[in-house]
Amino acid sequence: MNWLKKHKSESSNKKFINDLTFCEVYERVTELAGKLSSYVKTERRVAVYSNNSVDMALFFLALQFSGKEVLMLNTHLTEQEIRSQLNLIKINVVFSHDNKFISFNEVYKSEKEDIKLIEEFDAESIAVIMNTSATTGEFKSVPLRWKQFSAHVKASQKSIGVTLTDKWLLVLPMYHISGLTILLRSLYNGTQVTILEKFDEEQILSLIERGIVNIISIVPTMLNRIVERIDKHKLRVVLVGGEFIPKALVEKSIMRNIPIYKTYGMTETTSQSTTFSVLEYPEKIDSVGIPLENVDIRIENSDEKGIGEILIKSPMLMDGYIGEENIDGYFNTEDVGYLDEDGFLNIIARRKNIIISGGENIYPKEIENILYAHPKINECAVVGLKDEKWGQVPIIYVVSTLNEYEIFEYLSNKLAKYKIPKKIIHMKELPKNSVGKILKRDL
Repeated sequence: MNWLKKHKSESSNKKFINDLTFCEVYERVTELAGKLSSYVKTERRVAVYSNNSVDMALFFLALQFSGKEVLMLNTHLTEQEIRSQLNLIKINVVFSHDNKFISFNEVYKSEKEDIKLIEEFDAESIAVIMNTSATTGEFKSVPLRWKQFSAHVKASQKSIGVTLTDKWLLVLPMYHISGLTILLRSLYNGTQVTILEKFDEEQILSLIERGIVNIISIVPTMLNRIVERIDKHKLRVVLVGGEFIPKALVEKSIMRNIPIYKTYGMTETTSQSTTFSVLEYPEKIDSVGIPLENVDIRIENSDEKGIGEILIKSPMLMDGYIGEENIDGYFNTEDVGYLDEDGFLNIIARRKNIIISGGENIYPKEIENILYAHPKINECAVVGLKDEKWGQVPIIYVVSTLNEYEIFEYLSNKLAKYKIPKKIIHMKELPKNSVGKILKRDL
């Protein structure tokens, strides 16, 4: 299905990417595909190294029209990490926003060749390759096919709805699945998307207040920076995902009537697996929502409280990592949680983040939720520290004006004694990846 050609034919003057119409994007992409031909004609896979931009989106789409598998490279990677990722899946050609590789400008200035464009995307063909855990170098390559993207946009459409006046904000990096799916949803639905290179509070607040965007998808650290400044708005959906969504942040959004939708997903599941409107189900504020259409979630190896490993099966799930066996049935997310009586998924922790102290499980999210409820806690993360007596003990990394005594005093009557962190480390800012998620592994 060539969605771009379809929408170009139906409504040539409708805006698609920033101020470019579907017709203009189609013309630029087909022109660009002709110019890319001499660079990619013998290549099965190529890579794109770029921060968000209109050019990045055009190159991605042009490479799809050329039938190439595209690795989206994280611009925060080291030289060694980039070489490792390219070598692993045998990529020789990389296009970049700067002169690091073959620059976008060089391609724009090159001669166009007459080529046969892909008219229909094969459902089984790989569109995108994304690497997980890329900021650590310990990565696995996730191939995502058109059948997964097609299933994703259809299921997402049912979970958050779609209107002809939808205008997405794309500020999450397109080299992450959460950013790229915004572009593809807009392409599939025939709606407008505004691409920003980076998170800029004033720019985003202006876009919201002027009604230039009415759907935004961001991570909790981004929303936390603007939530109290969102006054006049016509927002239809504020999609919030990430490893941890503080309860205090969700409550602030509810108080300001911001239509927050909590969501849970990962690269391997083509982004969203569960979603729900918090305003519609305020009693489910602690959950991350109900499974999207055709998503099957089950809990394995559960304890007496029903808490266990979260497994997912869905048409959005990847077939398998490159170089590894295909997934047969369910995929273990390595997250721990439970399904409540109404089918809402609750995430307790990443399995690797659970702190086992003296045989007791300590879930960092519980402590972090209490900390974030304090108005003077800006950022926090609870991690486990090796301990000879207890095996592990919890410690806190925090960005706050509160001193150590004040934090201990605040927690003392809110947590069981074994859950009280043994150490508090103040920082100016917690380490984050390019999407804004706090990197506990760096702590």
